[in-house]
Amino acid sequence: MAKSNDTPIHDILKNIDNGTTQLPDFQRGWVWDDERIRRLIASITCSYPIGAVMFLEYGGDGIRFKSRTFTNVTANGIIPKDLVLDGQQRLTSVYCAMYSRRPVPTQTVKKENIERFYYLDIVKCLDPNTDRVDGIISVPSDKKLKEDFGRAVVTDVSTRQGEFEKHLFPLHIVFDSIALDEWKDEYRDFHSNPEISRRLREFTAKVLNPIILYTLPVIQLDKETPKEAVCQVFENVNTGGVALTVFELVTASFATEDFVLRDDWDLRFDKLKQADGTFELLSVVSASDFLVSMTLLAQVKNNRTLSCKRKDVLSLSLMDYKVYADMLTDGYIKTARFLVQESILSPRDLPYTTQLIPLAVLMTVLGDRTNDGIVKEKLSVWYWCGVFGEMYGAANETRYANDISGVLAWIAGGEEPDTVRRAFFQPTRLLTLQTRNGAAYKGIMALILHNGACDFISGDKMDFTNFVADYVDIHHVFPQNYCERKGYEKSKWNSIVNKTPIAYRTNRKLGGDAPSKYLKAIENTNVSATALNANIASHGIDVKALREDDFYAFFAFRAKTILDLIGKAMGKSINNLNSTEVVEAFGMPLD
Repeated sequence: MAKSNDTPIHDILKNIDNGTTQLPDFQRGWVWDDERIRRLIASITCSYPIGAVMFLEYGGDGIRFKSRTFTNVTANGIIPKDLVLDGQQRLTSVYCAMYSRRPVPTQTVKKENIERFYYLDIVKCLDPNTDRVDGIISVPSDKKLKEDFGRAVVTDVSTRQGEFEKHLFPLHIVFDSIALDEWKDEYRDFHSNPEISRRLREFTAKVLNPIILYTLPVIQLDKETPKEAVCQVFENVNTGGVALTVFELVTASFATEDFVLRDDWDLRFDKLKQADGTFELLSVVSASDFLVSMTLLAQVKNNRTLSCKRKDVLSLSLMDYKVYADMLTDGYIKTARFLVQESILSPRDLPYTTQLIPLAVLMTVLGDRTNDGIVKEKLSVWYWCGVFGEMYGAANETRYANDISGVLAWIAGGEEPDTVRRAFFQPTRLLTLQTRNGAAYKGIMALILHNGACDFISGDKMDFTNFVADYVDIHHVFPQNYCERKGYEKSKWNSIVNKTPIAYRTNRKLGGDAPSKYLKAIENTNVSATALNANIASHGIDVKALREDDFYAFFAFRAKTILDLIGKAMGKSINNLNSTEVVEAFGMPLD
């Protein structure tokens, strides 16, 4: 699959120039600054190694990446022989500075865009006391170095005479033997000095010849290398850059068939974000997520074994994409509307973004059947088992495939899928749900909303309209300051059991007071005790315990209520409610 050999850099640069060596389109742009280019040139002039480069032979059945030429290359319409996987920055720098006749587009250390030509200072390059990098001179595109804010020209090499006077050799002719010989002849004639001629011979031997004879270790991957291996290789050698995504690889692959995947995705993403009734839940869907879903959907539709590992996504055909993309887009929108019905009302409150992938495929495959009561119920049970079983945290590729096939079989009358069968919720997990980052934490809040939680003051149900308009957020029922003053265990008062969705103006009434006190303050806003009690109870809260400031009775009752909601959502009973561990944690059995 791979072989290695040392290759003259001249041959590599010639192939870059004529277009037979190109870059895969997923390679990112060239970014090296002027100082770094000068140091690279200095290393080559001293015959120091600058690292191996890696090429991929172009033309294999599995390699359909679109290619592009290097910066400053004018060759167009050439089918490449090789693609550069590793070495883009170094080879582009060398090609632009040493081979191309165009100015080098680069940057200052402050990332300001500039254009430069590079010269070798003959005198400094031969001075053993001068750092070689100081003998590499870069000049602006007009070949005039200026000072005093551009008013004074200190070095002018815009003519051959200027180059000869300053003893500056134009690096971009070093591999052009005819131009190189002409320059040396004219340089000798210009000075007509035996010492200058001797110095030129020394410069040729010690500086120019090492450049001309310089070789690079080249690792060559043959065209039979699988696409997923190319991706892995590229990521291994690209550790200093931005991680390569599967979307970029598929984009480059589809581009060879004149399909601009990125433009297509941008349009679909706008549609997903702006779909009515979804409240931008789909703004979390990435381009790669969509391709994973597409791969699984195409496999279901074509009766193939389900798998969405990287190699499977990279094998996705453009034909399948075109056939199923609109269907999947609608499936994602159905997914978001399903989640809104489950009272997941914002992207921030979505338990798992990863679970959208199999859910969207299921919604797409099932189509109008998702409106059937039994189908919808089974989808809901599977979804909440995934959330409260905390199944979608990592290593999801296998679970995506198993759940899609398992849920479809379950709906068709088969056994429960693995996620439903294996999911369980440990009652003491409630104590460890302390922040809103966890999937189960977000899921519980959605269940509380779905169960009909109303605003304490207005009594309005916390649907999406009120959720947004009233700035609803999650707050402590027994306020934090009050709990700290009372010395309650933080593991209890800061857990989800003591938290509920509360509107902004209601939370201001709570402050840090005892519940009995802030409830009186709420009643003073023209809310009757009867209405307030009903509003409190809608959150699964023991009204009597709250009014009596009985934290422990409140805590046990609320834990039971939450566990009951979780059990109903998962379609199964919560076990171990009267275990020793539960009694110690909650002060009583919860069965």
